[in-house]
Amino acid sequence: MVVTENGKVQAENMSDYDRKSEIQEFDDTKTGVKGLLEKGVSKIPRIFFHDQYVLEKKSVSGIPEYTIPVIDFEGLNKDAAKRKEIVDKVKFACESWGFFQIINHGIQASIMEKVIEGIREFHELETEVKKQYYSRDIKRKISFNSNFDLLQAPSANWRDSIYLNMAPDPPEPEEIPEVCRDIMIEFTKQVMKVGSFLFQLLSVALGLKPDHLEDMGCAEGLALLCHYYPMCPQPELTLGTSQHADGDFLTVLLNDQVSGLQVLHQNQWVDVPPVRGALVINIGDLLQLISNDRFFSSEHRVLANNVTPRISVACFFRSDLSASSKLYGPIEELLSEDNPPKYRATTVKDYVTYYNTKGLDGTSALLHYRI
Repeated sequence: MVVTENGKVQAENMSDYDRKSEIQEFDDTKTGVKGLLEKGVSKIPRIFFHDQYVLEKKSVSGIPEYTIPVIDFEGLNKDAAKRKEIVDKVKFACESWGFFQIINHGIQASIMEKVIEGIREFHELETEVKKQYYSRDIKRKISFNSNFDLLQAPSANWRDSIYLNMAPDPPEPEEIPEVCRDIMIEFTKQVMKVGSFLFQLLSVALGLKPDHLEDMGCAEGLALLCHYYPMCPQPELTLGTSQHADGDFLTVLLNDQVSGLQVLHQNQWVDVPPVRGALVINIGDLLQLISNDRFFSSEHRVLANNVTPRISVACFFRSDLSASSKLYGPIEELLSEDNPPKYRATTVKDYVTYYNTKGLDGTSALLHYRI
């Protein structure tokens, strides 16, 4: 393998490289990226090479115009003036960034810490215990694997994940791994409350009645994707997560205190610094679609590192996937002669299916629905 001056990766003897076989061999182990480290690898397999990103990981941070908004929700329900101030800040963040962090959101720090620890304990279980959860069956409510789009994406990411589909039809408690069972059930309840008041604020920020987005079913479904980014022996060659936008209405993200998340803002990568006790909020593709581009779904990525494992829990709000006939298009109240629909309507199930089938290939799934 050679890294050229412009940061491109050129693998030696590429004619000998059978990508499909290497992917299958990796997947068949059912041990994920962490399994590679347990085998003692010092060089990452070629399936993880991100040639377009190598040596291009600089970020612009620390100056006001490139600082992720942090919104304090203290006093949200006690003072009308404070509530309006918070709505205005949320509106600004959604229209200009698509990303913001919130503090004083109502979830206790102790609960968030237990969630991070529970997910860490799952990913650090004995291999044979984790294997029983390994699956690529998207119909399962609980599954563990490495890269949901491993078979489609041009490059694999350096991460393992456990997926929990928690609403509206949650799994039986005994289906959830014991090491994180109780805390994930409790965290789901707490996140659903946060999601509810966020959708109310987003509705008002769009000039709609507070219950508009919830009445549309935007908060009915909740899926948790719990990532474990192991230390990487060659972080300059790969990414923890490729550049992408989320295929939901809204994402509530819990991070540990390890850096790595970046958002693309004004064609510059900006670090999302860990803020103790904060939740990271970002607009998903489906909210951009129904808001007719009033709010936008920002591209973001996660860097790999060789210092310490990183853990995050992404909570994806979407409608009930089983309600497959319900169509979502630009909200009628937001349209006018000067602002016609920019997207065709779709069911959430069809959108998620298209998003997952396409994989994280560097293009937006929204383009497929644009008029």
